Formats: sequence, C-alpha cells, structure tokens
Amino acid sequence: MMKTKFIFLIFVCLWISAFLPSQEKKEPAIPSLISLQSQLSLYNPEGRRDPFKNLLAGKEIKGKTTPSGGPELFIEDLKLIGIVKHKNQYVAIFSGPHGFPLYMRVGDKLSDGFILSINEFQVVFRKTNERGLPLMRPKDIIKEIHPEER
Repeated sequence: MMKTKFIFLIFVCLWISAFLPSQEKKEPAIPSLISLQSQLSLYNPEGRRDPFKNLLAGKEIKGKTTPSGGPELFIEDLKLIGIVKHKNQYVAIFSGPHGFPLYMRVGDKLSDGFILSINEFQVVFRKTNERGLPLMRPKDIIKEIHPEER
C-alpha cells in the first residue's frame, strides 16, 4: 500500500510541474518591434544622393506647349471638317494633328496665328509667326469647305 501511495505521489508531482510556469524565459514566436528595428540597417548617404528619392518630384512632364499653356497647333496642321452656327455665332470644326475634333471660334489663338473670321463656307486665319519668328506682314490663310461637302 505504501508503494502505491508513493507512485501516486510521484505522478501527481509530475502532473503539477507540467502545468506550472517554468523559470527560464522563452523567446516569443513573433519578434518584438524593438528587436526588428535593431536588426534593420538605415541608409547613410554620406554625400551621395538617395537612390529611392523620386527624381521627378514636384515637376510636371509636358509635351510641346505654347506660352499660354495650350498644345502647339499650327494652321497647316488643321483640316476644316465643318462649320456650324450656334447662338448666332459660327463655330468651325477642325480635325487636329492627332485626329481629334477641335471646336474653334473667332479670336482663338494658335501657335502661328489666330482665327480672324468665320462665315458659313470658309475660315480666315491671320498668320503672324513663321517657325517662331514674327512676320513683317501678316498673311491671311483661307480654309474652305469644298462645294461637294456643303
């Protein structure tokens, strides 16, 4: 009987010791943020530029534009598609260099001139610049709708 009590006591002690916290400190499965920061290395430029800095930061990339900020359009690049009357004013419809329609009125500026007048069959341009240089005598260029398209 004494022997069974002794064996029972040993099993109880082993069972209790399995559930008690141990004295040694275990490493957590997920490392803490502080230990991760100490393992990371920081970039030290030492007079060199930062390779991760955006080189185009604060700058806008633009195509060719006029001083007013619009795209560069020349009189020769425009093809007259049609003329419509809207609120007692004529509006000319052109096909631009990229094929998109452009709606222009009297006074609209281009890179080398402006629209002088529009009537129901033609548009008159006043050409003031040639290749970026001002002309001594401005030229008038007329673009008409062909009679078969009227």
